[in-house]
Amino acid sequence: MSEHTAIVEWVRGDQPFSDHQYSRAHDWRFDGGAVVRGSSAPTSVAPPLSDPTAVDPEEALVAALSSCHMLFFLALAAKAGFIVDRYRDAATATLARDDRGRMSITEVVLRPAIDWSGEAPDAPTLGDLHHQSHRLCYIANSIRAEVRVEPA
Repeated sequence: MSEHTAIVEWVRGDQPFSDHQYSRAHDWRFDGGAVVRGSSAPTSVAPPLSDPTAVDPEEALVAALSSCHMLFFLALAAKAGFIVDRYRDAATATLARDDRGRMSITEVVLRPAIDWSGEAPDAPTLGDLHHQSHRLCYIANSIRAEVRVEPA
């Protein structure tokens, strides 16, 4: 078992609060020193109250899932003797009402495009690498959303 932490901090400053016209921008701080600017999604709260240049929670979830899948994929590909030069995933998440009637990320689609050095895996082997990566991914195992992998 391991524990993972993040500090999420929002500061009101001199802006009003009770009128709901406050900034949703905030910071995410991680143990290695990285700081990421967070905000609500501009589709949920219109700018300027949200910061469209910041990462919203929905984007963070899809990035975490994509990153987790990629890290397992790279490990499995290396173990199988393949050499990956580049892995790029144009992942998307769909926010919709789930079967409980709640707004939820209901689907995530991973679209990895991989450049290989030397021999590339055949289609069945590539499919198996993605299947095993998905099965091992902690984030995928932790969410209710359907996750599809559609290699480019």
